[in-house]
Order: sequence, then structure tokens, then C-alpha cells
Amino acid sequence: MSGHASRVAAIESVANMGPVETQFPFKDEPTSKLWGANVFSLTMMSQRLPKSVYKSLKQTIETGGKLDPTTADAVAEAMKTWALEHGATHYAHVFYPLTGLTAEKHDSFFDPTSDGGTIAQFSGGTLIQGEPDGSSFPSGGIRATFEARGYTIWDVTSPAYIMQNPNGATLCIPTAFVSWTGEALDKKTPVLRSMQSLNEQAQRVLKFFGNDGAFVSSTAGAEQEYFLIDKSFYYSRPDLMAAKRTLFGCPPPKGQEFDDHYFGAIPERVLACMFEAERELFKLGIPAKTRHNEVAPGQFEIAPVFEFGNVATDHQQLIMVTLQRVAEKYGLICLLHEKPFAGVNGSGKHLNFSMGSAKAGNLFDPGDTPAENAQFLVFCAAMIRAVYTWAPLLRAVVASASNDHRLGANEAPPAILSIFLGAELNEVFESIAAGKSIKSKKGTLSVGVDVLPPIPKHSGDRNRTSPMAFTGNRFEFRAVGSSQSIAGPLVAMNTIMAESLDYCAAILEKADTSTPAKLGKAVEKIIKDVWKECSKVVFNGDGYSEAWHKEAEKRGLPNLKTSADALPVLKTPDVTNLFKKFNVLSKREMVSRYEVYAEQYIATVNVESNLVIEMVRTLIFPAAVRYQNELATSLANLKSIGVETDHNTIDIITGLIKSLQDSTAELVELKDKEHSAKSVEKHCEFIRDEILPKMLEIRGYVDQLEGYVADDLWPLPTYQEMLFIK
Repeated sequence: MSGHASRVAAIESVANMGPVETQFPFKDEPTSKLWGANVFSLTMMSQRLPKSVYKSLKQTIETGGKLDPTTADAVAEAMKTWALEHGATHYAHVFYPLTGLTAEKHDSFFDPTSDGGTIAQFSGGTLIQGEPDGSSFPSGGIRATFEARGYTIWDVTSPAYIMQNPNGATLCIPTAFVSWTGEALDKKTPVLRSMQSLNEQAQRVLKFFGNDGAFVSSTAGAEQEYFLIDKSFYYSRPDLMAAKRTLFGCPPPKGQEFDDHYFGAIPERVLACMFEAERELFKLGIPAKTRHNEVAPGQFEIAPVFEFGNVATDHQQLIMVTLQRVAEKYGLICLLHEKPFAGVNGSGKHLNFSMGSAKAGNLFDPGDTPAENAQFLVFCAAMIRAVYTWAPLLRAVVASASNDHRLGANEAPPAILSIFLGAELNEVFESIAAGKSIKSKKGTLSVGVDVLPPIPKHSGDRNRTSPMAFTGNRFEFRAVGSSQSIAGPLVAMNTIMAESLDYCAAILEKADTSTPAKLGKAVEKIIKDVWKECSKVVFNGDGYSEAWHKEAEKRGLPNLKTSADALPVLKTPDVTNLFKKFNVLSKREMVSRYEVYAEQYIATVNVESNLVIEMVRTLIFPAAVRYQNELATSLANLKSIGVETDHNTIDIITGLIKSLQDSTAELVELKDKEHSAKSVEKHCEFIRDEILPKMLEIRGYVDQLEGYVADDLWPLPTYQEMLFIK
């Protein structure tokens, strides 16, 4: 089938699609019964485990303490029985390697017996530890390829669940993944370590406010943006299939300029898909709360309620898997790439971050009393200091070839890390730092801790241009990419907050805090010191504006525009020492992350550049030449009968074809040269400076040709078709 015929067939398949069949899943099955039905939750454990075992396990989950191995056999037996009742035949240790994807090895519960029968077996040892072949997962030099031994270790803090399939079910057990030497080869292990370090440092601060003791955990809620397009268009685009983004495509006549898609009525087919996805997420205990149309045509969002950071990270992976799996049942493809379509908004994964405990509550929630506000201001000051001190690290943990296309565009914050506080909270910090009285709606108040002003929960408007915005009781890290695991950003935020709380705790521990007034003076010192050193990172204006870029440069704020600029931060002494000090990642583990992510950057662009060359040679060039020949033949025929016509169009097309051929040949030459790079870092820089600009140049010629070549010859589904036909 020709390219155009494929396009026509794709359009016809959508146009002729009948009504979407929906099961109205929440109608016949109440949400109360549906919620967590496939999760081996604490409630389920309390019903199935001996009281002593349940109590021990619950304490481990809630305090982050060590697991008592003697409980494992009892838990494994109960978990197996529950899973078999749900139709499970296999179990899988689910882990998250450095690819950022989900990995799993399935093993059957059933073993043959000597009498020719079979028996279901699942021991505590099997629950706690597995051994998948780890040889092909990226390790960043931690081990050689032939060193295949890797271990999965049960994460008791993240509940096991049943993953259903039309032909069966599997018990899925969230696990960490480490090497034979105990080094982290995954995303989960650093999350668990960083949460432990965060708790340790938070306790040092909270004891001054009488709120220590209960385990302090980070909490997260990641808003997931994504695109849905018809699968017929997807399979007609080699770039979407292999690179997950369109390498060519001129803007449609109508884009998002009317803002008519944002929060608009959700198309029936898409809504049916959302209903089923939410049904599956509810069964897995994932609190999907919000759904809506996003800004770009064909773009949507799902947002969950806050959860403990580790569980939220696991659930985010499940959300991505579920969206992709369910979409195909409705003839759709879910695109999680940060910028699948040029010229319209890309997709992010806004990481809403907070921290708290059962005793202290949400530590980013302004309180109703002076003491509560003093505590809040210490933790808020710690975040300001963390973002200022570790801005390059925060940029590095969201760096990827795909996110580079989004950061700084119209819907995403710039690569410059700044923090938004809102007008009132900003005024509170400025006044305390300057030793001035603070004005509020309740009158003029002095600075002492006994009379710190009430701080409204919504102390200012939201700022969608800020990479790190305070939004009432949390900080929203908006630079995270839609295809990324939130583990990396969460580990960074946990660790830099631990470091800043260590700084605050040291000041409090050295000060005289024997009375509320003296404690107030110590708090005041923290705020003054932090504001004096770090306030330049606070910016409440338009982060998209050129004026801010100039202002940020004057302030000395780093602007790491690409992954090639940002990723080397991961192996700097300051960063490696930070993670080593707080027992999150060793220097070797940290450097391995750089190696893996840099190689992923190189591999991603290598695939894209190969596709550019292939698509130009086999699709774009033939279509353009055919149209050139048609025009030339028409002009010759008209001339033969004495009709002179304008040659402007054929001259333009001829020039574009020549430029396209030349620039493609230059890209081929550049790809030959890039392999001579002497290091991974130099290779990334070559891609940034040579390969990507040349790809963009080629795209310019192709997109111009799309505006001239006859529609019946153009081989690729257009933006207008993919974005608007649902």
C-alpha cells in the first residue's frame, strides 16, 4: 500500500468506526468494592495474617524499620492463597532498572509432584529474594556484561498486587534490584535510601518543635500528561513507531491558538478509554482523581491523589503501563513522549512534592499557631536553600533527549531552576530577613516566634512558568518529563532536602532554644541566612520571558539548556559527595547513572538520526521527485501548446529537493564522524552541536515540501489528521 493510500485507509477507519461500546464499569460494581480489589493491602493482611505477624509487618511499613525474617513464611503463604483465589498461576518480582521502564520475571506457583500431580508452592525465601538474569540491563560500568547475577529484594512498603489478563492473572511483587555486590542497579533502591535519610534529618529539626518520633516520609502526586492518536496513523509513521515523536510535520492550519481543547468536552471514544483505564487503576489501589483535556489537541491528563513517595513512584509506572495497554483496546496509541508534535504543547509530569508524618502533619502546610508557622518556615527555608544550592542537580535529573525538546517551550518551565513562593509568603521571608515588622490582614506584627503571622494556604496565584512552585501545601516540580520515572527527581528532592535540613538542624542544635523566644531567634537566624544567600533563586514572575533569562544570568543562576550540558553534573565531586554522605548512592553508583543516562541520550538521537536518513530517502525524496516530475510534465505540455506559465513553484521544489539531498548527505558524514568522539561526554556534545542542528535543518526542508507537494503524493499522516481525527 502506498503512503497516501495508507493515510486514506487510516482516515476511513476512524470515520467509519461505530459507536464505542462501554461497560459503564462503576454502575454495576460500586467503587467501594472495586477500590483495591487486586491489592494485597494492609486491610487484606489484617484479615489473613496472624496478629503478631501483621503487627510486625505493619510496623515495618509505617516506620521504615527492618523486616523480621520470621514473618516472611506466614506472609508468603497468605499472599499465595489470596493470589490463587484471584486466578493467579504465576508470581513476578517487578523491578525498575535504569532504563526507566518496568521489568518483571514470571515464575509459576506450581511444581510437579512425584505422583504425577502438582502443588502450589511459595516460600518466604522466594518472596523476599529472586534472581533474574541481570546481564542485559544497563549498569553504567558497575559490572561487565558477562556478570549476570542480580537480585530482586521484596519492598515490603509497596503492596503486592494482581495484574489481570484475559487468559489469567499474575501476582506482582514490587522489588529492589541490586548486583551481586549489593550495588543499586535500579530506580527503587535509591528512593528507599533517600527516604530513610530524609526521615533522619527531619527528626533532628522536628524535635525542637515537639513533633519528632513518627516516621517522616516524602509524599508525591505526579500529574501525567499524554497524547492519544488513532493507531492507524501511528502505524503509518515510522518515526512515531521507533522514536515516539514525529521527526517531520508542518503545523496544521489550526493548532491550539483558540485554547478550545483545554478542559473541553472529552471525546466519547477517549472518555470510554479513560473510564476503563481508571477502572483498572482503581482495582490496583491507585487513586486516580482528575482527568481532563490538556492544552494541545489530542492531549490529556490524569492526576492521582498524594501518596507516600515510594508507593507513588511504583504507581506512576503502573499508570503509564495501564494507559498504554488500555488505549490499544480502543484503537488508540498513548504517546508519553515529551514532545511528539512540534509547534504544540508537549507533555510533562508535574511532580507535586511534600513531606510529613502522622505526628507533624504536612510540613509544607502553613499552621494556625506561631509555633506551627515557625516549623513551616524552617522547612520552607530548607527547600529554598536546597533548590538554590542544588539547581544543577535538579536540572540533571530531568535531562533526556526527549525532555530537551520541551523544556523552555510554551508549556514548560525553562532550564533555569527558580522557585516561586507567591507574593505574601515572599513578603514574609523578606520582612523576617530584613528585621522588619510583617503586615497582614490582622494588623502589624513583629518578627518574634510568638507572633509570627498566620500564613494563608494560598498565599498567591499559581505560576505555571516556574520550575518549582509553592502551591499552598506542596512544591510542584514542573520540569519532570512525561515519559520519565519520578524516581530520579524524587531521590534528588529527598536528598537535597535532607542536606538542607542537616544545615538547619546544625544551627538549631548549636543555639540556645530553651524558651520559645530563644527558639524564635534561632529560627530567625536560619531564615535570615538562607534568604541572604539563596533568595536570588526566588522568582515570582514570567519564567518564559526573555527578560527573566537576562535577569537570571545577572543573578548567576545556571542555565543548562540541554542534556549534554546537564548530565555531567551527576559525576561532579559536590554531587557524588552529597549522595555518599547521606547513604543514597555511592560514588560508583552515582557515576554509573551518568554513564547510563548519557548512553541513553546518545542511543535516542542515534535512532532518530537513522530514521531521518531512512525516511528522507525512502518516503520524502521519492514523493517530492514524483511531484516535481508531474509539474515538469505539465509545464512542458502547456509550453508545447504555446501557454507560458509561472515556474515559481517548480523552482522552489527543485531548490528544496537539492537542499534536502545535500543536508541529508551531510548528516550521513556527521554520523560517520561522531564515532570518533574520545569520550561519552564529547559524544554528547557532538550530538548537541552537530547532529541535532543538522536534523533540525533537514526537518525544515521536509516541512516546507509538505506545504507544496500534492496531498495525494504525500506519504505521511499529517498533523491535522493525527491531532484532530479521533
